[in-house]
Amino acid sequence: MSPALRLIDRYILLQTAKPLGISLAVVLVAMLLERILRLFDLLAQTSAAFGPILAMAANLVPHYLGLALPAAFFISCFLVAARFSEDNELDALRDCGLSIRRFSRPFLGLGAVLVLFSILLYGYMQPYSRYAYRAIFYAVTNASWDATVTEGTFINAGNGYTVFAEKVDMGGQTLRKVFVHETQPDGEVSTTAEEGALALSEDGFNLVLLLRKAVQIRTGADGQHSVLAFDALTLSRPFSREIPLFRSRGDDERELTMGELRAEWEKPAPGVPATQLRSEFNARIVRSLSLVFLPMLAVPMGVGAKRSRRWQGIVLAAVILVVYNHTLQFGESLADLGRADPILALWGPFLVFSTLCAAIYLYAERHPGADPFGAVFDWLDGLVARLGRLMPRGLLRKART
Repeated sequence: MSPALRLIDRYILLQTAKPLGISLAVVLVAMLLERILRLFDLLAQTSAAFGPILAMAANLVPHYLGLALPAAFFISCFLVAARFSEDNELDALRDCGLSIRRFSRPFLGLGAVLVLFSILLYGYMQPYSRYAYRAIFYAVTNASWDATVTEGTFINAGNGYTVFAEKVDMGGQTLRKVFVHETQPDGEVSTTAEEGALALSEDGFNLVLLLRKAVQIRTGADGQHSVLAFDALTLSRPFSREIPLFRSRGDDERELTMGELRAEWEKPAPGVPATQLRSEFNARIVRSLSLVFLPMLAVPMGVGAKRSRRWQGIVLAAVILVVYNHTLQFGESLADLGRADPILALWGPFLVFSTLCAAIYLYAERHPGADPFGAVFDWLDGLVARLGRLMPRGLLRKART
């Protein structure tokens, strides 16, 4: 290979790296922000520390990266091919004797690298990160109360206790305007007090709440109420900082690595059914191998998106990828239930998708001036034009402005 051709490869890969990195970053940030907001809601409800929330978000990165990688890779290949075609750089390369196949070689090489990376991602990184996320989530949601009360916040102290204080000192132990609700097998008990103080018993196994000027309302299982007033009242409940151990990794097939899936599949054991193990193993291989065929579809589609028709290509690509992904999910569900063999349910759609990509790629290579997606793009243009004519003129004018 001559230095000029190697320079072209580096140039194409450099042009691909930018949209690939931006696409991955945008999708990952959007997905993580949505999940982090939900984790913050969990933080507010459980009074968990901020560190575990960040750790859970970090362990979600491999999962979301696996979701975003195929779409980001396809979009980057499509945009680079469309720009080369629109700026006539592709025509210049053809005049120099470079075919579509030669132009696509860097994309195919990058796809092969991403196949190896995705096998590592799906097969080993995601199982461990998924288990780590669940372990941290378990620790956060099952962590015992640290015997402190946040001002103006309802605290779930466990075992049916809810504590609220309107005013709290800096140490979180001296309380004013206290409300305590306790759920018991024979009814409910609600207590209000002017002042209160939190303390641990001498043995450290009970939490003691000392209340002054308290009023207690008891509601029995029969709905009867009784009201008692106390100058001083002591409430006690068991207290422990220990968290029960989380289960071991492997109760879910998605927590098993590729090697573990294969070993469990060949030597069935109680727990995860063998059908789910086989389905998960084949699904990971199929999703990984699909990456190498994406440039075969993206490059001809990008070349056909000349004359500012990129949105049509992106819409068509989104439809194809979504249909393919949902087909794999449906096949995986059938294989999980044992109603279909993974070879048919997963490798069948993969064979159809890869054959379609290869056929379009070979057609574009053998007919340099042809546009395999021209008819589809024209149909989308006509559809948009018809929808535009159906829209009210005022609404259309506002949309344009």
